[in-house]
Amino acid sequence: MNEQAIGKIVIVGGGTAGWMSAAGLARVLGASCQITLVESPEIGTVGVGEATLPTLPYFNRSLGIDETDFIRKTQATFKLGIEFKDWGQVGKRFFHGFSDYGPPVQGRSPYLHWMRLAREFKDMPPFEEWSITAMMARRQRFAPPFELVPGAGPAYSYGYHFDAGLYAAYLREYATQRGVQRVEGMITEVEQHPETGFITAVKLRDGQRIEGELFIDCSGFRGLLIEGVYQAGYDDWSAMLPCNSAQAVPCAKGEQITPYTISTARPAGWTWRIPLQHRTGNGYVYCDGFTSDAQAGRLLLDNLDGEALGEPRQLRFTAGRRRKSWIKNCVAVGLSGGFLEPLESTSINIIENAVGWLVQFFPDRSFRPELANEFNRLVSERYAYVRDFIILHYKITDRSDSEFWRYCANMPIPDTLRHQIELFRETGHVMIYDQQGFREQSHLAILTGLGVQPKAHDPLAELQDLRQVQAHFWNLRNAIARAVDGMPDHAQFVHKHVAAAPVRQTAA
Repeated sequence: MNEQAIGKIVIVGGGTAGWMSAAGLARVLGASCQITLVESPEIGTVGVGEATLPTLPYFNRSLGIDETDFIRKTQATFKLGIEFKDWGQVGKRFFHGFSDYGPPVQGRSPYLHWMRLAREFKDMPPFEEWSITAMMARRQRFAPPFELVPGAGPAYSYGYHFDAGLYAAYLREYATQRGVQRVEGMITEVEQHPETGFITAVKLRDGQRIEGELFIDCSGFRGLLIEGVYQAGYDDWSAMLPCNSAQAVPCAKGEQITPYTISTARPAGWTWRIPLQHRTGNGYVYCDGFTSDAQAGRLLLDNLDGEALGEPRQLRFTAGRRRKSWIKNCVAVGLSGGFLEPLESTSINIIENAVGWLVQFFPDRSFRPELANEFNRLVSERYAYVRDFIILHYKITDRSDSEFWRYCANMPIPDTLRHQIELFRETGHVMIYDQQGFREQSHLAILTGLGVQPKAHDPLAELQDLRQVQAHFWNLRNAIARAVDGMPDHAQFVHKHVAAAPVRQTAA
């Protein structure tokens, strides 16, 4: 046994971040390390992130979780992507799906060839019709791909809509069965080594003292350790992401359990609709400089599909990230490390990344600073890439019907995003900085959905035989239509294969 091996880990805070961290570390470390999670019922969790990216199925698989069991116990449904309403222009909608637009044609992006066909044939269907998830969503169909690995033909994947509180509880059971100790209590003091400054223990209000060698800060926005102890600092991105408030409320389950999230642009932000098996999640993300909380609450409640199950819950936040997520023997995971609004359901994905990178660069008690430096680099870059992608939704807009949208059209943006927009607008090419994040198909969905039309055409795409290119697109479109025709209704699929036990609707 390595004498330098870490033997005690303390996770501060529960919720999704805390229990994902506990589950991931317990799976890898087994009995070699004592893991203790401290949480207090007096401190609520945000718990409104009920939609995910297609990466969560892989995270669950890495834990050995049975998907059917997970779906039933978290009241989950399937998510093929997001339908955007009134973004860019009022009355317009588009779909960001978890699928590509078919394979490259002679090594070139299918979009470059579609542009040529759209120029040659005035009745060319919209590019979105080559996204199988968009077509599945349009017809409320769902069937899982044979494998969660892209293959020949239209490749697609899926995420989930689920109850975040139930998911945390599910992982708590998973983790505690694997030896994680849960301690309930309020932390009142943090002890540090007098010479190194490393955290040595946390003390609870009831007098308990919990020692550790590695501390994971999952304490939410306040960052009890990473900010309260180490003053990591915070990069404030509110000038580029002005929304700073949200209200969330569940309502009774609607008639339609859509296999996608709905995001509707509003005068001062946007609302979400997330269908679960037992209820529908709703929320309004907005900037309080352009509307009042009372107005936001009324707008949210006036647009529900069913009876509200309680009063809207108020949240405040500042978009941005900690300047460092790993300092000495403290690692911030989740909201303690940063916050980006849930427009593209990235919060849980960022937790997945952080847990994965912590495992990859897991330290011993020497805590080599190079490990922390690499972790911080990866986390900081991921936040920046996601930031740019979210800003893209706001910046490209023809809306001028409210002060909020006029601000978004004229607000400053990062140079990295400016380059991506200008490259696409001038040439039709998509620049991807983050090869593990949102890829070309995601950027194409947003750029084309918001109405950006490139000025030039790709010279190499122009060299291909027009009839062969046309045949490729029609064959692919027909294959998508046949595949979707053979799929069941999403609600029927859920009811038949993964239905949860009925629950009584109660106020939140």
